[in-house]
Amino acid sequence: MKELNPHVSVDCVVFGYDSDKLKVLLVERQGTKASPSKYKLPGDLVYEDEDLDEAVARVMKTLTGLKDIFFKQFKVFGSPDRIRLQPDDLEWLQQTSKLPIKRVVTVAYYSLVYLNHRLHSKIIPGASWHDVYHLPRLAFDHTSIVKEGLKTLRREIRHEPIEFELLPSRFTLRELQNLYEILFQRSLDSRNFRKKMYSLGYLVPLKEKEKNVAHKPAQYFRFDIKKYQEAKQKNFRYSF
Repeated sequence: MKELNPHVSVDCVVFGYDSDKLKVLLVERQGTKASPSKYKLPGDLVYEDEDLDEAVARVMKTLTGLKDIFFKQFKVFGSPDRIRLQPDDLEWLQQTSKLPIKRVVTVAYYSLVYLNHRLHSKIIPGASWHDVYHLPRLAFDHTSIVKEGLKTLRREIRHEPIEFELLPSRFTLRELQNLYEILFQRSLDSRNFRKKMYSLGYLVPLKEKEKNVAHKPAQYFRFDIKKYQEAKQKNFRYSF
């Protein structure tokens, strides 16, 4: 029987985008007499013989049923008091794990997914999506982890085109601009934005347009990873 390491865990800030909101996946933990229900990030203690990335993949597959989801480690949270910030958290952790836990160092990851009906249908009961800018009360130091994850996403998305993990395989430039505006919380000039996107060289226009829309149908594009890698080898520097 596998043994859990009671001192090391992984927690994942799973960002999802659904065209008008940037969301985070949260799990409603089961309450006890001393600890009412409260939301937490997806995560778990790590098995003694388990790699950290394997632990995150296990957590994600359990929650979403999906494999090969983008995730990346971004910070270690090791404050001695992080599981004692709220009086009921430590007791809940000890009761549910059945381990004499006194301190846990957690390795934080962020993950990016496109929210669609298929993904919604696979989410386990008790897990739900919440607007990243309007979160409920979270257990432990998970609010701080979300804030740090969002800060990391904003920083890294300026230098690597990871935003396309949040979009469907085909998308309009308006959808892409909406994502940037929501992520950075500011408006962008549409003309300048389109000019910059056209100049990148790896956004491929498709012979398809929107259907059944009230406005003028917009053209669809796709992100060409091969063209991006070719540009990168030629010392192209992505910067938003």
